[in-house]
Amino acid sequence: MFIEIEPGSAVPIYLQLAQQIMEGIANGKLKPGTPMPSVRAFAADLGMNMHTVNKAYHYLQEKNMIEIVQKKGVFIHPNGLREATEQERKRIEQELRPILAEALCLRLSKEELMGLTERLLKDIKGEGT
Repeated sequence: MFIEIEPGSAVPIYLQLAQQIMEGIANGKLKPGTPMPSVRAFAADLGMNMHTVNKAYHYLQEKNMIEIVQKKGVFIHPNGLREATEQERKRIEQELRPILAEALCLRLSKEELMGLTERLLKDIKGEGT
């Protein structure tokens, strides 16, 4: 899996890393049970601070995307791909609301938003053109 970090982005580096790992899970490149590099090895491979990788891993662990097993390693969680709980659905809705409000302020039409959503879904799933 290829990780691309944009140092100048407003998105924190740990979050960029976590989001790209989530995309790997979403598109099937990272399957449940897949071992992940250790914090130290991943940090060295990516040329970043170990604390940054550790923060990304803990963020993903909180979301049940990965599991950290003492003395064994880090693995894609067996339930990384699952049905969302009602609480998770509400959180996603709350996170999308301000983005949609901004898009409407920028006069993006419903059709443009739907097209953008479809393109992003295809891209994440690896079906993009």
